[in-house]
Amino acid sequence: RHMNRRLFLTAALGSAFAAGCSNKSKRTPHIRVEDFATDRSGDPVIRVACVGDSITYGAGIQDRETACYPAQLERLLGPRFIVRNLGHSGATASRTGDLPYISTPEYAQLTEFQPGVVILMLGTNDTKPQNWKGRQAFEADYRALVDSIRSLKSRPKLWACFPPPVYKDEWGINALTLDEVLESIELVCDKEKVPIIDLFDALAGNSSAFPDGIHPNAKGAELMAKTVYQAVRP
Repeated sequence: RHMNRRLFLTAALGSAFAAGCSNKSKRTPHIRVEDFATDRSGDPVIRVACVGDSITYGAGIQDRETACYPAQLERLLGPRFIVRNLGHSGATASRTGDLPYISTPEYAQLTEFQPGVVILMLGTNDTKPQNWKGRQAFEADYRALVDSIRSLKSRPKLWACFPPPVYKDEWGINALTLDEVLESIELVCDKEKVPIIDLFDALAGNSSAFPDGIHPNAKGAELMAKTVYQAVRP
């Protein structure tokens, strides 16, 4: 009921713009195992950090530690990969939001973890009225977050995600502003040459996988993990 305009365009108009977004995941560069350092066995060990909010963390998912999308992604990627869930519930990409990701312990853990790959998914909490200061402000803060991740000592390869749809406006999170968030993420990523994984399109039409309208259940997390895997897999 509370889908945003992007899904409406996809379903009702089959717009070229929406089709282009859905194709982004298919065109993203894949992980090149040979680009990473090897351990004592001679096999590359690739550290993957999943940066995000409660959707990444797995809020509301039964057996969260094994069923959240980062845990499912680790199983799909296989033994050479270490995937760390750095989701923090309520976090915003905005530096002036009520809980900026850059102020969380998980952001600090990025420096300690030194990932070779980062999967970034923020923006849902930025749609709350107290956090949304317009596209220009969001884009500046999102670009700053991209720059800070890229400047880590490990110089990680970065993929950004469109967040999943908002099926029910709740806690100030709303589908209308999410549409602006998606457009802003696309604009920044195009300029900064960050590949996009379209989790909005991948989860569209799957409202049953979002019991509260915002957070995916284990089935939704599985679909997210498979979509990310298909975009980055070696």
